[in-house]
Amino acid sequence: MKIGLDVMGGDYAPDATIDGAILALNELPQSDRIVLFGDQDIITGKLAEKGVKPDFFDIVHSPDVIGMAEPPIKAYTQKPKSSIVVGFDYLKNNKIDTFASAGNSGAMIISSIYSVKAIDGITRPCTSVAVPNENGGKTILLDIGTNPDPKPDILYQFGILGYIYAKYVYKIDNPRVGLLNIGEEEKKGNMLMQSAYKLMKDSKDFNFIGNIEGRDILKTKADVIVCDGFTGNVVLKQIEAMHKLLSDRGLMDDYIEQLDFKHHGGTPILGINASVVVGHGISNDSAIKNMILLSKNIHESGLSTKIKDAFTKYA
Repeated sequence: MKIGLDVMGGDYAPDATIDGAILALNELPQSDRIVLFGDQDIITGKLAEKGVKPDFFDIVHSPDVIGMAEPPIKAYTQKPKSSIVVGFDYLKNNKIDTFASAGNSGAMIISSIYSVKAIDGITRPCTSVAVPNENGGKTILLDIGTNPDPKPDILYQFGILGYIYAKYVYKIDNPRVGLLNIGEEEKKGNMLMQSAYKLMKDSKDFNFIGNIEGRDILKTKADVIVCDGFTGNVVLKQIEAMHKLLSDRGLMDDYIEQLDFKHHGGTPILGINASVVVGHGISNDSAIKNMILLSKNIHESGLSTKIKDAFTKYA
């Protein structure tokens, strides 16, 4: 397997990305290769500083960098030699099997849609986060920012995407799918959530269990929680803030430590024709390593193919 990594993406790149790639070498079989996209001189120089031979990796020279604050579409069209655009070109032409970046998330989404494209039948791809629950398992929350203002049918599709992701990547048998709302009753919430509930309640595509309240996100009530991207992003940032607050106060245990994003590596872009993972902009070397390992896991699960099969009837 060839796992592509954007070396230039992220607040702490290229040091954190190269360090993360080196850490990942120790956990990958020798048959796997990490393909580094970025400025070749910078990459080889950093590897030399760390005493690592460059031939442990494949290096693809892509000197331009898409900044974290750059407009995604403009960057995609005007920086064809950037590490993100070149990485997606390799992915599109099957020169790599997966691609991951902690860089500009908007550029990653745009590049996915314009390059490998959305799976037929999917209106809007989305992103998710695997939230650790109180019993040591994971709860998939989606969307977490890609679609801040979706329609009810889009939320229904998120239910399918989350169900398949939880089933095949996290090995959860018949995942329970809930809808994030302000109460458990069917008539609760705004018009978006009430309409989405009506679509979901008789679903044959996933195991819908009803509304989930915010206090239940870290519990084991659901395996997948669907929400709009605006709400999901607020929830994600609040969990990150809670972890930092508890950590700063010295209130740490094994569970609280699992709330640290670096243990999860990133999120796949669900609903596209390839295995693509987006990492947190402030990813350190541990997060980058886990992002690489997640990329491998997602590709080996055949997630995109399974989603494509599920959406055949909508195409």
